[in-house]
Amino acid sequence: MSAWHALLCLGLVTMAVMVAGWRWQCRRENAGIVDVLWAASLGIGAVFLAAVGNGAVAPRALLAVIGGVWGWRLARHLWRRVWNKPEDGRYRQLRSQWPHNPWRWLAFFESQALVVVLFALPFVAVAVNPRSRGPWLAAGALIGLISVLGEATADRQLARFTADAAHRGLTCRSGLWRYSRHPNYFFEWLHWFAYVALAAGSPLWALSWLGPVVMLIFLWRVSGIPWTEAQALRTRGADYRAYQRSTSMFFPWFPRSPDETRS
Repeated sequence: MSAWHALLCLGLVTMAVMVAGWRWQCRRENAGIVDVLWAASLGIGAVFLAAVGNGAVAPRALLAVIGGVWGWRLARHLWRRVWNKPEDGRYRQLRSQWPHNPWRWLAFFESQALVVVLFALPFVAVAVNPRSRGPWLAAGALIGLISVLGEATADRQLARFTADAAHRGLTCRSGLWRYSRHPNYFFEWLHWFAYVALAAGSPLWALSWLGPVVMLIFLWRVSGIPWTEAQALRTRGADYRAYQRSTSMFFPWFPRSPDETRS
């Protein structure tokens, strides 16, 4: 099976999975399941494309490990936020705009299957890479390790903060959240550079850049930071506005001093 046929199979299977996810959310009114299925589908897609690819063994092996571990960890983390818990505020806001319209929700879920195919294109670039270059493989492995550990750390720090009832209505400013308002998103974006490194020498190397470029657009302008910050302002108000003034939005950096914030 060629990598392109494998990508088509991944897309068709993901469409069926998203239909099942849509039916699940119709019963439970919790659209957060779409994020779980998105992460899981991409993680499985990385392993699948690595297995059927005809490129060098080492890049494909690292693709399977990095993509599989990343997808498994993220899907598991998101599932904990969905199972037997209220729907995320971002989706509640969307539900208020789409009341009693299941077909619009189905279209939304199926659009995420197309996004899975889009983000799987860097995996194809790695899967057909005929070259195995030591420095690039090491760079890809290092980026993958740092990004997965960084994202997991940020998620764990935020979960620990929000689990304390005394922090209700307050903003997490500890750990990685002291240096970025969205450190989890930053490391998520960084993770996609691992496939750029693993695809070095591939005839489809240009496709690998779709990962970090499109992810940055999604996070910065579409479904990441805009939705998350709007929800944070609705629930945390003045405290979050103060956090916005003092803390870098995306790229980690030292927080601004009170004098700088006032100016």
